[in-house]
Formats: sequence, structure tokens, C-alpha cells
Amino acid sequence: MLIVQKFGGTSVGDLERIQNVANRVSKTKKEGHDVVVVVSAMSGETNKLIGYAEHYSKNPARAELDMLLSSGERVTAALLAIALNEMGFSAVSMSGRKAGIVTDSLHTKARIEEIDPTAMHESLKEGKIVVVAGFQGVTSEGRVTTLGRGGSDLSAVAIAGALKADLCEIYTDVSGIFTTDPRIVPKAKKLDKISYDEMLELASLGAKVLQNRSVELAKKLNVNLVTRTSFTDEEGTLITKEENIMEKPLVSGIALDKNQARISLMGVKDRPGIASEIFNKLAKAGVNIDMIIQNVGHDGSTNIDFTVPVGDLHDAKAVVDTFIQSGDIKDDSYNDSICKVSIVGVGMKSHTGVAAKAFTAMANENINISMISTSEIKVSMVIDEKYAELAVRSLHDAYELDK
Repeated sequence: MLIVQKFGGTSVGDLERIQNVANRVSKTKKEGHDVVVVVSAMSGETNKLIGYAEHYSKNPARAELDMLLSSGERVTAALLAIALNEMGFSAVSMSGRKAGIVTDSLHTKARIEEIDPTAMHESLKEGKIVVVAGFQGVTSEGRVTTLGRGGSDLSAVAIAGALKADLCEIYTDVSGIFTTDPRIVPKAKKLDKISYDEMLELASLGAKVLQNRSVELAKKLNVNLVTRTSFTDEEGTLITKEENIMEKPLVSGIALDKNQARISLMGVKDRPGIASEIFNKLAKAGVNIDMIIQNVGHDGSTNIDFTVPVGDLHDAKAVVDTFIQSGDIKDDSYNDSICKVSIVGVGMKSHTGVAAKAFTAMANENINISMISTSEIKVSMVIDEKYAELAVRSLHDAYELDK
């Protein structure tokens, strides 16, 4: 088998942990597999490098920042290769450039355009362990770029796709995907398997284990993804095609997103195109809209409510103010003491009454639901933030996810 293994910042946090990673990688090699390892910078390293740059400039050129930040991963890759070679395993480290990762030219958040795996294939043919610096690539002009938050995961998935690897293992400090946050529900269960679509929903709803971009890419490239911990030998969670999951649970997980704010627009002029104008302006300001409710218009006006991430609230207010000044909106109000709690599961497609059970669980706890949004595999509810953890616990119990 060809296995791509990715180790994040905490897994390579110091020299001792890099040695642990070397032990794990060598074990996989001893089992007869070909191995490509993708590494992040040692934890804290990227922030340290940003601090160095900001010593000289509060707004350093992004291309120079990329050149600087990409060095963190290269240090880890070289150290891991040195450790493996010392253990008697032939290993070679590669920068993003050497590994053939070509990106667009959007510095500090570049997107991978293609990978030429020739150099990696040649080293694998020679029986070497290939260690790639994650989070980076080069433009077609040869400028170094970095891939933004979660970039090393992206590197690993893209490399697994390019090499047609049998498996891509993402090692973190968490042992897999759980039915919900174990800090809220201690009896939350680790899932053996979950579909790409369920994982995408959970990731977009605040589950921090994997980022959307990595899961989207894995789905697109049909890469079997496993997330597991680098600190024990515990089995992780396989993220795969829905067809590969025989027993589809009704609900796989409960997600909680506290990073939400609600905006209410009252007395919006009820004329064709007003909603389009408001939401187009919000989009241009980079405001990410989630749920929207519009009431039926009467007396020439209507009310519109929607939710945004808390970080987008300031920009959203600025846009809404322009409509208030023009008289298109009479009044507005804002509430950042809300949260979104969601149930996710591919099994919902073929079962009735799933949403009703969630609403009953909320009613039994006297939790008022102010907004609801549904999709084929998700039901999301906006509630007061003070009930967040109670809601998660009651939903986890309602669907018996600890069974």
C-alpha cells in the first residue's frame, strides 16, 4: 500500500515528538508500505516567524511573508528525514517546489492548481521515505506560496490524490471524529466511519478536527481519509464515500457553533430586488451569510432576519447602515448571544420524523428555537447561547448517540 501520513504542529512540537513521529513512520515502512510524510511547522514556529516580520513592518509584503513562513515546514521536514536516516531508513526531504506542488499566485492563501509527482515517484521507487514540507507550493513563475489555514492537510490530501495513494492519514491531537464534543458530552462516541458530506457539514458547523477545504478535496479526488491521534495507537475515523458505509446511522453527530450573530432588519421596503441589493452588497463586503428568514410583506414593508459569523458583524452593520440612510430599511437590531446547534446524518434522507424529534427535545428543555434551516442531511437551529450545552446534551440523548 502507498500511505500518505500528515503530522500537525502539536505532533512535531519538539525534538522528542519528531522522534516519536519517526518511530511511527518507520513502523509503517517496516510493515511493507510505501510512505510519504507531510509535516507542519513545529507548534508556535509560524507565530514566531510572523512576530519577526512584524518587528519590521505591520503590513509585510505577502510574497515575502510566504518566503518566510514556508521555512517552518522545511525545518521540520529536514529534521524528520535526518532522524529517519539515523534509524537506518533511507529518507529524503522535499520542499513544496521539489514535490511539484504548483499553486495560483494568491500569496498567503494560495490554491493548489496541479501536482507533478515525478520527483516523489522516483524517490519511492528507490525505496525511500519521502518527507514533504506541507502548507506550501510555488507559482508557475517559481514564487513560493503558502496555502493558508489548514494548508498542510490540503498538501497531504492533494499529494495522496496525485500519487493515487491507498490512504491518507491525518494525525492530530484528537483521536478521531466524535458524535459531539466530548468536553460537552463525556459519553460521546468516536465514529468508525463517516461520509465526506457528513464531515463537510460537521466541519462547516464548527467541528475543528478537519477543515472544509481538505474534506472537499478528498471527496473530489476520491481519497480515503483517516483522522487519528499521533500520541497513541488508537484506531481513527475513516472519512469515505457514502457507498462504503454499510450501516448508515440516522444521525451521526451533533455540532455546535457559537461563532454566530443574528441581524434583524425591520420595515424593509417590499419591492422587487431589495433582497438582492442588500445581499449583493453584503457579499461584496465579504460578509458570509448563513441562515435567512423573510416574513411575508404587508403595508409595503417586510422583515428579514439572517445570521453571520461574529467576525463579520462589524462589516455587516456598515452595509445595513447605508440602507437605513437611504430609507430602504426602517430599523435594525443585532444579537451576538446566540448559537447554532445542528444534527447531521446521511440516514436522515430515508427516515421521517428526524427533525420533529429534535424540536421535541428542545421543547422538553424549554429551549426556544428562533430560526431553523434544513438540508438533506442536516437540521440547524438557532437558540440563545446560554442553552448551547444543554441543547447538545439533550439532542445527543434523544438520538441515543452513545449507544
